[in-house]
Amino acid sequence: MEELIPVKNALISVYDKNGLEPLCRALKAQHVQIFSTGGTASAIEKFLGGPPKTVESVTQFPEMMDGRVKTLHPRIFGGILARRDQKEDVEAARRLEIPLFDLIIVNLYPFWEHRGKRREEQVSFIDIGGPAMLRAASKNYAAVTVLSDPSDYSEFINELEAHGGKTGLEFRHQLAARTFRRTSHYDDMIASEWEKTTLPTSVSLVPQTPLRYGENPHQRAVWAGPQPAPWRVLQGKELSYNNILDAEAALRVVQDFSVPCVTIIKHNNPCGVAAGADSPAMLFANALAGDDKSAFGGIVAINRPLDAKAAEAISAIFMEVVIAPAFDPAALEILGQKKNLRLIEWPKPHTNGFEIRTALGGWLVQDTDVRTTPNVEFTSVTSTPLPRDAISDLKFAWIVCKHVRSNAIVIAQGGRTLGIGAGQMSRVDAIQIALQKAGGKSLQGAVLASDAFFPFRDNIDALKGTGIRAVIQPGGSQRDAEVIQACNDNGISMVFTRERHFRH
Repeated sequence: MEELIPVKNALISVYDKNGLEPLCRALKAQHVQIFSTGGTASAIEKFLGGPPKTVESVTQFPEMMDGRVKTLHPRIFGGILARRDQKEDVEAARRLEIPLFDLIIVNLYPFWEHRGKRREEQVSFIDIGGPAMLRAASKNYAAVTVLSDPSDYSEFINELEAHGGKTGLEFRHQLAARTFRRTSHYDDMIASEWEKTTLPTSVSLVPQTPLRYGENPHQRAVWAGPQPAPWRVLQGKELSYNNILDAEAALRVVQDFSVPCVTIIKHNNPCGVAAGADSPAMLFANALAGDDKSAFGGIVAINRPLDAKAAEAISAIFMEVVIAPAFDPAALEILGQKKNLRLIEWPKPHTNGFEIRTALGGWLVQDTDVRTTPNVEFTSVTSTPLPRDAISDLKFAWIVCKHVRSNAIVIAQGGRTLGIGAGQMSRVDAIQIALQKAGGKSLQGAVLASDAFFPFRDNIDALKGTGIRAVIQPGGSQRDAEVIQACNDNGISMVFTRERHFRH
């Protein structure tokens, strides 16, 4: 078979119409006959000023069952799978008056946008005909070019124009391999969603977006996830591996709060968090005050639209990334003056329900830690009474503590962090760092959270004279009685959660 194959007939059926107009114009310039379905045909007619040929003209059968069945027909798949170097195949297509499709352009229903919904709602976004056509075209790459994502279009147009309306064998093979990866990922995504009672048995690392490098310049890296991504980068430099890692950590914090919340993340740890009814600008100011030195060059996330006042406050300090469900036009104008600042818009953010990391030549897989205060029963264990007005701060500190690397200590008051001690081998050291970070701030009436139990009373004795009035921790140490006595000796109330939040 010839290396270069002319593109004469194209079948287009896409959910995502991005990039379709320049693609169709390129096909028209090469005199390619376009066949299409439903909504795609209507869009193409607007682009080209005339309707493409319909799939029904090939199948001689109408779409049925609300469009569930339209391309699943022998006359379509015969035109895709016919081997051009086999006389019997070509003769069968000629006899049955089946057009031979040289180009298949299909992208899939966005099932990923409907994860977490009821299965009955998800069913409508499980593509059947699309994956079937993509797999058929990929199998017959010797004669058929397949485009399974808008990101392929510009590459295809260049190939088409470079070869006078033809495509090369190696080019077709690369697109076929890419497409098999995408259909495999699509099926795996559905299976993983529907197997929520179990941890995933496989994960697809396609499609991939290359990154400049990994944690360090000598490390290679990619971001593997759905295309198009569910979030948009509105401006700024290319996202780095570390940016994406910190953005995930930032989103997890603000998603845990039903009230407005702002967090600033540095090296995967929150250095400041504020939540409550205050304005976004005030919340940012309160989060920044938690540790304004560490916040330099950090990642900011908010779970509410970002307004101009908040943008003004953020622009006053060097930040790497700002993430919000939406940005007011005035906020975009203000932040747009910082050309390198990355702005990520994610209207409906979500994180994976499981976590994977490599270990000892294999993999560790676990559920994501999604439990928050509504799931936890606080039990007062000290004779020192628990002040009722401290409960909201204890809940706030407990949520934040879940997102701090172990050993983790969070000091908070008034819905904002005052000091955070993260990632220490000794819990006493974590307390000392949190107190140091809170230096200069009044801790009178503040509370403290620990992600795991206190093994010795020295942790509590370190709080003597600080003004901290209440502590929240899981409990469960062999020396719980000593720790409780230390609280009573120092006039500190304490509650147990009976649940820990290690984060290694």
